[in-house]
Amino acid sequence: MLRADVSDPDQIKLLFDKAEQEFGSGIHILVNCAGVLDPKYPSLGNTTVEDWDTTFNVNTKGSFLCCREAVNRLKRGGGGRIIMISTSMVGGLLPGYASYAASKAAVETMTKIVAKELKGSGITANCVAPGPIATEMFFAGKTEETINRIVGACPLGRLGEPKDITQLVGFLASDAGEWINGQVIRANGGFVIV
Repeated sequence: MLRADVSDPDQIKLLFDKAEQEFGSGIHILVNCAGVLDPKYPSLGNTTVEDWDTTFNVNTKGSFLCCREAVNRLKRGGGGRIIMISTSMVGGLLPGYASYAASKAAVETMTKIVAKELKGSGITANCVAPGPIATEMFFAGKTEETINRIVGACPLGRLGEPKDITQLVGFLASDAGEWINGQVIRANGGFVIV
């Protein structure tokens, strides 16, 4: 497994170099799923500058750096897929998610623009925006009451599972997803309908 600080351009370049070396070929697909969320869920007025910067450094700057590196390498290889991970909270507008949702809204906008910039390259760029998924990040800082309230607000009556997202990402990365480009797909069981 390769790890990097996604907010550091030098580490991103090294990450891509090592991945290409490990797999013995240029990259064909980027799935950018690095993200952080403040488990204190502060209101905007109670968000510290440090917490805001941390969220944007990982979620937005990290997405930019990974996407930029992928664009330049995929162009050389001729075709490929860029799949960014956002959040349905961009459309949910829930209190306590200001920095997280704002940082991911920037990722959605960046994805749509890069899809247009890559016209004629055979590279698609899309964004998957999960809703409440049963992961460590989702459960962090939430009470059982809060979790039950979220489950109750979901028309499917359950939290999503990682496979609900990985199957969608797999489709977008496959040849079957070649006609989907510049889209944000909200995979949230109806929790957020935009």
